[in-house]
Amino acid sequence: MENKTFDLLIIGGGINGCGIARDAAGRGLSVCLVEKNDLASGTSSKSSKLIHGGLRYLEYGEFRLVREALRERETLMRIAPHLVSPLRIVLPHHKGLRPKWMLRFGLFMYDNIGGGRTLPGTSVANLRTGSGKDVLKSEFEAGFVFSDCRVDDARLVVANALGAQARGAEIMVRSKCVALDHKDNIWHAKIRAHPGGNERIVKARCIVNASGIRVDDMVELALGTEHPDHLRLVKGSHIVTKRLYPGRQLYMFQNPDGRIIFAIPYEQDYTLIGTTDAPYALSDGPIEISDAETTYLLLAANQYFAREISQDDIVWSFAGVRPLYDNNKGNASAVTRDYVFDIKDDTTPPILSIFGGKITTYRELSEHALRKLGKYFPDMKKNWTGKVALPGGDLASGELASGELASGDLSVGFDAFVHSKAKKYSFLSQQHLLRLCRSYGSNIDILMKGVKSNDDMGQDFGGTLSECEVKYLVQYEWAQTAKDVLWRRTKCGLHMSKEQRTAFKDWF
Repeated sequence: MENKTFDLLIIGGGINGCGIARDAAGRGLSVCLVEKNDLASGTSSKSSKLIHGGLRYLEYGEFRLVREALRERETLMRIAPHLVSPLRIVLPHHKGLRPKWMLRFGLFMYDNIGGGRTLPGTSVANLRTGSGKDVLKSEFEAGFVFSDCRVDDARLVVANALGAQARGAEIMVRSKCVALDHKDNIWHAKIRAHPGGNERIVKARCIVNASGIRVDDMVELALGTEHPDHLRLVKGSHIVTKRLYPGRQLYMFQNPDGRIIFAIPYEQDYTLIGTTDAPYALSDGPIEISDAETTYLLLAANQYFAREISQDDIVWSFAGVRPLYDNNKGNASAVTRDYVFDIKDDTTPPILSIFGGKITTYRELSEHALRKLGKYFPDMKKNWTGKVALPGGDLASGELASGELASGDLSVGFDAFVHSKAKKYSFLSQQHLLRLCRSYGSNIDILMKGVKSNDDMGQDFGGTLSECEVKYLVQYEWAQTAKDVLWRRTKCGLHMSKEQRTAFKDWF
């Protein structure tokens, strides 16, 4: 492979990089993707775990972005029904903030701006009855209920990488691009693997720079000159608490500062609360939640929840930095979540850099990126990713050679899929089976190949994590460390004790 010249060298193994890799490989391009850490190790695993149109973006006039996101929501439910599932969102009415007419109008637009939809529309809610009874303070009597979806963000990234690899792409994790040069209109990238430091030269006709918060640095590495700073780095932090309320509904809270906070059922036993919008600079050091952000999220939640929550309820927290395109807005919440492309090809072979974007619209971003590169690859095949299931997403028929979805009812119901696997793997607990079905979809049969009983699962590490699953993740999904397994490929670390996590790290 050393002498091969790829069509695309993609730098960055987040959702944008892996999405473009899958799309390009399926169009007949030769693709190499390099990621200096693990897949989804940055921003792409630190989201609010939602596939949504972004109701609040309507306030900033981002109508095209909302319309596009709502259409993509429908597509992702079709191609990844194991990873993307419907969610009802409760928006309590607060007399002191946005008026009821404004919320009603905004939700009417939200229901209709995306065109055809399969999810239920908006309804008026009585917050003093049903599963939401006594969850919120007594002053919150009414509100609205509308639809969006939840997603396992890190697994969505891995699914796209698997889809790219299945179509011929080479995926290199823990491999950093340390130098870029060009000769005879071909890029020569020096890739250094770690640990170990072995180096390899990768040649490519075009570079896709999907390196997230380091996108400007990579442009400077390629061009050899300082590049204008287009990035606005905004840190978003979340806390995870013990489960705060029954039911599967998400709560969307309006804050006096105009921001929106979500409280989301998470991993069956927990509640995810976020997010913040805090300015961030690369010189600020480790990306982690601050005390001020923790306090902000607790105060925001306690304005609504009947039960007071405190620091003692927090079991985990995480933070990510969004590499947004700077549209010169003073308020971090108003900075566009849309994406921007920048192509340089005047004095070098082409390099396409990606600024911004959101996980919901990654697939459309990928298609748009390849349209931008069309003049360099005129023989590229047409759009295809909206019609073909992601690996694991073909629930109706198991593994298909093409993964192409039929027209009409594009996937069997997820509940029916789980029911069928419950018969096949009757020795698994309901919680364990549900997690495996959600994480792997139809690929559960690859993971469970040869397994006939709990004994065949191998060592039990706690939190429903087994030796059988870990070996699958190492063999098929590029997992190389205990952290890759516990916090990205699975969230089992959340369900394990500190002693169990330490023991697993030692075993790994």
